[in-house]
Amino acid sequence: MKPIAIFRHSPGEGPGYFATFLDAHSLPWHLFKVDEGDLPPASPAGFSGLCFMGGPMSVNDDLPWIPATLELIRAADAQGIPVIGHCLGGQLMAKAFGGGVSRNPVKEIGWGRVEPAAGTQGWLAGVAAFEAFHWHGETFSIPNGATRILGSAHCANQAFVRGPHLGMQCHVEMTPTMIENWCRQWDAEGVPASASVQTPEQMMDDMETRIAAMRAVADQLYLRWSAGLKA
Repeated sequence: MKPIAIFRHSPGEGPGYFATFLDAHSLPWHLFKVDEGDLPPASPAGFSGLCFMGGPMSVNDDLPWIPATLELIRAADAQGIPVIGHCLGGQLMAKAFGGGVSRNPVKEIGWGRVEPAAGTQGWLAGVAAFEAFHWHGETFSIPNGATRILGSAHCANQAFVRGPHLGMQCHVEMTPTMIENWCRQWDAEGVPASASVQTPEQMMDDMETRIAAMRAVADQLYLRWSAGLKA
């Protein structure tokens, strides 16, 4: 099988559990370190799927790799190559498919309950509300042809599907090390703790149990997505 292309936009926001899942299922992958100057390939044809990770930038920023990324996502869609996005990655997908990205009513940082929406098309069969990890100040609209499958009290659009594609606002790929490292950036966010923003201490509380529960959902989402990989 052709490898899955994974695009990292920040050194602290790598593939995390997504890579662990791929390795466990013997699915090859290749990491593009956009934060170190790797440019998106001109065509997705050499890959069975595309995965876009998070990052502190906005998809509305004037960055040289963003237009190329949007074109790559659209080309993958035209060729039937599935795309998956986490946070910034989901926002890139939404914009590529004609949606918008704007400021969320509040910053959402830490563990927060998300709920499946109606019409999940088999992506979340049997899944009830669960705690996902969040770290974002912007959010996407649901693009034409897509269906919202997750939402939360602080961010209505937590995930959408569009054919074989899955775009997420939440971070189901988190590992304990990633959470610990991100917590060191909490002060830089410049917002006090609130209903939508947890302190580092709150995020670290019972972390292993929370991650295990979230991974059960991540496994289901990743399995459903990987079933569409193009050989």
